[in-house]
Amino acid sequence: MKALKYLLVFTIPLVTAISFTSKGWITFLPLIYVFGIVPLSEFFFKPDASNFDKEQEEIEKNNKLYTYILYLTLPIQIIFLIWFLIIIQNENLLSVDAIGKFSAMGIMCGVIGINVGHELGHRNNRFDEFLGEVLLLTSLNTHFLPYHNAGHHLNVATPNDAATARKNEIIYWFWIRSHFQSYYQAWELENKRLRLSNRSWLHYQNRMIVYTIFNIILIATIYFLIGLNALIAFLAVAIIGILLLETVNYIEHYGLLRTKNKHGRYERVKRTHSWNSNHIIGKLVLFNLSRHSDHHYNGSKHYQILKSLPESPQMPTGYPGMMLLALFPPLWFLLMNKKLKELV
Repeated sequence: MKALKYLLVFTIPLVTAISFTSKGWITFLPLIYVFGIVPLSEFFFKPDASNFDKEQEEIEKNNKLYTYILYLTLPIQIIFLIWFLIIIQNENLLSVDAIGKFSAMGIMCGVIGINVGHELGHRNNRFDEFLGEVLLLTSLNTHFLPYHNAGHHLNVATPNDAATARKNEIIYWFWIRSHFQSYYQAWELENKRLRLSNRSWLHYQNRMIVYTIFNIILIATIYFLIGLNALIAFLAVAIIGILLLETVNYIEHYGLLRTKNKHGRYERVKRTHSWNSNHIIGKLVLFNLSRHSDHHYNGSKHYQILKSLPESPQMPTGYPGMMLLALFPPLWFLLMNKKLKELV
């Protein structure tokens, strides 16, 4: 029964369905829900820092229902994307209705496509990883996996990491730097991996080549089967999904840096190198992503058993609220730079 609370994520497809079948301001219901209702609700629920004991953790770790919930997101994401492309093809793309539906599908791409793709992409079996790749493809963000697993987790909280926001870095610049730098580094990492096994970068096992081919196939399929309007709309929602991801990246590691030892090597990643949040609603909707400190301490740990520990720096509210705050740099710097000083 403990796993069923994560079904809360399916409230997002529910409000998205309302958006797709409505006109006017109600088409923005997913936006209102995720960045209005959820952040406000966080003030009425006490943050939950409790963890499973060792015995219960082992039980929950082996409970397949947690994984089946992740699997269920895949057909839902694909069905909603096809539905979106069909209903948007005859819309005026500059109308309020269209923009509202863009925001709805964009949130689906970020919360389900990219976030669940991230969780499955950390699994140690090819089937789960493949499902993660398909989910990431719905936002044209497949390069995320090779960069995230082999780059971000290695270099987090250092200047070498594209996805670690520097202190006083404005989020709007971070969006550009993080996305394009991580894309470039994904190619570098794949080329290096193949070179170490004496293979050319131009090899069918270069995931970046495979991902690029499938991105092109998906784009071409949408254009030729549905039309130009649908393709423009798809690119728009993919960008929204990517911007949501980069905003999450921004808040997760803002200003945190690992120290170097006397040999010039960075200390190992600790639970102090990511911002944590135990606010309940955002935690459930995002499959415990906000327990990010423990995720970086052990990247292969499944979402349901991630821990909250006292040494992890805490955000003042949940992810949706912090994402909104990040859009206003003066307020963000005022709050978060003060919290950085408290960590010293």
